[in-house]
Amino acid sequence: MPPTTATVRTPGLRGWRDWRNWRSWPERFAHAWRGSLRFRTLAVALALTAFAILGAFVTMALAIQNDLFESRVEQAQESVARATAATQRTLDSAQVDGDSAALQSLMDAAVLSMTRQAGTDMIAGFRISNEPSVIAPQDFARGGLTADMISDGLRMTVQQGPDNRWWQSIGLPEGDDGRADVPGVVIGQQLILPEVGAYEFYFAYDLASEAETLRFVQVTLWLVGAGLVLLIGAISWIVLRTVTVPIAQAAETSAILAGGDLGVRLPVRGDDEFAVLGRSFNAMADSIEAQIKELAELSLVQQRFVSDVSHELRTPLTTIRLASDMLNDRRDEFDPSTARAAELLHAQVQRFEVLLTDLLEISRYDAGSVQLENEPTSLAHLAEEEIASMHQLALQHGSDVRLVAPGGYSPVDMDPRRVRRIVRNLLGNAIEHGEGRPIVVTVDSDQRAVAIGVRDYGLGMSAADSERVFDRFWRADPSRKRTIGGTGLGLSIALGDARLHGGTLSVWSELGRGTNFVLTLPRQGVVGDGALGSPIPVDPGDDGAALDDIGLTQPITVPSAAASEASSTASSSTASSTETAGRS
Repeated sequence: MPPTTATVRTPGLRGWRDWRNWRSWPERFAHAWRGSLRFRTLAVALALTAFAILGAFVTMALAIQNDLFESRVEQAQESVARATAATQRTLDSAQVDGDSAALQSLMDAAVLSMTRQAGTDMIAGFRISNEPSVIAPQDFARGGLTADMISDGLRMTVQQGPDNRWWQSIGLPEGDDGRADVPGVVIGQQLILPEVGAYEFYFAYDLASEAETLRFVQVTLWLVGAGLVLLIGAISWIVLRTVTVPIAQAAETSAILAGGDLGVRLPVRGDDEFAVLGRSFNAMADSIEAQIKELAELSLVQQRFVSDVSHELRTPLTTIRLASDMLNDRRDEFDPSTARAAELLHAQVQRFEVLLTDLLEISRYDAGSVQLENEPTSLAHLAEEEIASMHQLALQHGSDVRLVAPGGYSPVDMDPRRVRRIVRNLLGNAIEHGEGRPIVVTVDSDQRAVAIGVRDYGLGMSAADSERVFDRFWRADPSRKRTIGGTGLGLSIALGDARLHGGTLSVWSELGRGTNFVLTLPRQGVVGDGALGSPIPVDPGDDGAALDDIGLTQPITVPSAAASEASSTASSSTASSTETAGRS
């Protein structure tokens, strides 16, 4: 089959329609941020770009605003300075001779002259002195400028500084209703009228044109900034797409390759860095495919070798066993040394036959040719029978095997031969490693599964040993002598039998507290997987005293809950369980 290439999938129309639901935006944003390098990079680039443009444009807008305002104020001050200087010269040269009418005419002429020269018709004048005067012109305000618009602080400053001009920003009414305010500036300075003393003169200037100019500049800056952000975003998207699409293709191809499709390859175009990466990746994939095929062929050869050797050894082993049985049966006729040799030969031939059987079973698992022969079976009754069959072995080791079966009486589809083999193996290990302490076999069930647990209070194992307990030919303590034989394949075969049923075989062990194996089998119609819950906890928790404090125990009475499944069956099982528990 020729190599295939992976393609990167993009969200379709349905994905874009989902984004119309604004309530899901935070979750989608968080998902995109975690799962997309392109989105994360683009978001960071746009955020930093927008922040930089915002800072630059705000700085520019403030600088332009200050420059416009200061220039307009300076221009207004120069106009006021020219107007007041010329007017003061006129006032200084005028002769009124105490004539109030002449003084008023002089004031009107001065105001008119300052209006033309200052460039504003918003003028107000107030006499500073509080002394009564018959000839002094009255205070006035023209062009919309009123005394209320001038702050007391500005007036006090102007009154105290006769030789200087002072200004202040104010809001000027716009229109006849005077509701809206436009920015403006008022400039105050003293002028001396002959024979009546100093007056405060105030000139107001409208800065509406400058405000419009500033508004236009700000709008322009915002539009240019938004355009720059969009332009930089588009450029970043194109650049990121150029960079991330090959990375996404490599990631997807790696996932497909890891999933078992060894023929997938990366498309290679050009001679750039990504092309070099693609060629290197494809070369690595070719090497992995070749090695995996070589290993698969080697594994197949090994499986066939084990199977063929096991089958070929059947015939000579049968002959050797017949001969060893005959010699063992007549060992009383031999001398002691010959009789002992006959016994050893018979025992080792039996062990070799068990090993050969286990090897054949392992080869069937490796070849995937194992088939279950299911039939409805009560796990509680099966456990009771296996305990009875191993009663003599338990007596030899001084172990007190007890059955606690609150559930598990209802028949469940299983291969009884394989389940018996699992239970027999777990019981044998518990008896051999239980150090003569009590062994508790628990059977229970729920709506999804049935389970059996074998708990001993022996020396136990470390966490590292517990992880390897199902490995083939592995022993926690290689220097320890086996007292009931064994090939080192029992737990591995038991795990394979459990998985073949869709169940699990779990182990808990702790140094000084013993070991607990739990076999869990799903009921009919329940899919067994790694998440299949067990009615029996693997970790027994703090279920007893320390190892040195455990001695002989009293018989365990089976709870009456067994009667809920089948009253007649529960009665016989309870009696059998109590009888088994009373053996020592």
